[in-house]
Amino acid sequence: MYCPGTVFLFCAPSYYLLFVFAGCRLLAVELTSSNTKPVVQEFQSVELSCIIKSTVTADPRIEWKKIRDGETSYVFFDNKMQGDYATRAEILSRTSLVIRNATRMDTATYRCEVAAPSDTKTIDEINIQLTVQVKPVTPRCIVPKAIPVGKTASLHCHENEGYPKSTYSWYRNSEPLSPDTRSNAKLQNSSYTVNPTTGTLVFHAVHKGDTGRYSCIATNDAGFAKCEEQEMEVYDLNIGGIIGGVLVVLAVLVLITFGICCAYRRGYFANSKEAGESYKAPAKPDGVNYIRTDDEVTNDLHLTSLYVGEAKDYRLFLGNVVFLRVGTAQKQACITEKTEG
Repeated sequence: MYCPGTVFLFCAPSYYLLFVFAGCRLLAVELTSSNTKPVVQEFQSVELSCIIKSTVTADPRIEWKKIRDGETSYVFFDNKMQGDYATRAEILSRTSLVIRNATRMDTATYRCEVAAPSDTKTIDEINIQLTVQVKPVTPRCIVPKAIPVGKTASLHCHENEGYPKSTYSWYRNSEPLSPDTRSNAKLQNSSYTVNPTTGTLVFHAVHKGDTGRYSCIATNDAGFAKCEEQEMEVYDLNIGGIIGGVLVVLAVLVLITFGICCAYRRGYFANSKEAGESYKAPAKPDGVNYIRTDDEVTNDLHLTSLYVGEAKDYRLFLGNVVFLRVGTAQKQACITEKTEG
């Protein structure tokens, strides 16, 4: 304590009384600020006020620190700016900090620290909370194009660039959709819920009157942004058409099944097999005579007899063709011997 006048100190067992006459002052550095919570729009300049209220030190040491997400970094140290602040920040009026072209990354707590070695209290500090507001960008809106009557419809609106976080409002045909449908006579038949925080608009049971052009606006303290209008149509279900379509599909399936069955019965899907392997006789062009082998003749030549009354009728078959017809048993024997030979 520095006192040009006289000081009386009265002591008691449980307390002290200090009387300071005019002209006395405490030898302690003390800081103050004109605004401890400045708010600025993105890309504008802002001053972080730090004022030395009292000190007897002629040249105190000034430091600025930035505290963001639990991490501390220097902004002004050893009488010079640090990092990217070297090109866009400066010290004003001995201790205040001016940031130009502020961005969303500048939102943080800034600490002004002053060290005054000649004072009794040699160090003091003050915190400044800076908020950089960012305008919303155009929100992304999702609106269903067509919904049947009576069904639930969900419309979504969101953007993630604005700071502080945006709130959302919905419009139909350029008219706002009030959260309370009873406040608007045009909306009394509608049943919907608007969530301004998430940007969701839900129709619990749409009707024909909900058809229209829908748009959404995202708003915060820095401004607003709007998405383009999108058409939503509410249509009636054609029950008769749906039943007719189902019947047509069933009829087509029945016809296909019937056709496959007929093809199987006629043998279109049957495969000839010989010795467990697929076998198909080669095609023979018309007008060409082939010499048959003994095996082919033996396999295809057989006799059949038909009884007509008391007489016997003998026929010689080669494959499916009748080559010889014999009317007596004697001729049959000859043919048989010829076949065996």
